[in-house]
Amino acid sequence: MSAERRDTDIVDSETSRIDEAVAEARRALPHRPTAGELAPCRARGALVVDTRPSELRERYGEMTGAIVIDRNVLEWRLDPTSAHRIPEATGPDREIILVCDEGYASSLAAASLQRLGLYGATDLDGGFQAVLSAGDALPD
Repeated sequence: MSAERRDTDIVDSETSRIDEAVAEARRALPHRPTAGELAPCRARGALVVDTRPSELRERYGEMTGAIVIDRNVLEWRLDPTSAHRIPEATGPDREIILVCDEGYASSLAAASLQRLGLYGATDLDGGFQAVLSAGDALPD
């Protein structure tokens, strides 16, 4: 593959390819709960997974009750067929809510889990920043 720019590499639209990828991922996800819906989701047994890097968790705080899983090992930890899964990865229908900082990377990650057959995987609309904006920095 040549390193020179090709006409097909030029994007003429206002929407970037990554914006399109996020929109496509979100269309395939189950309902994306809001910060206000997070507590009832947890009460019914949803697994909340914080994928934010350590720097953001240190800056903005930890999420009480969330399991921290680094994004680079997420699929291995949550796939119930993986030898490297966590005990909470109990099956393909387990409700899993991924949380990143603003709700973009988590949408892509949830779509990846969906491709593995984890049909209960989705993400938190607005991410951790939505939780902070709702005034509930450390949800119970």
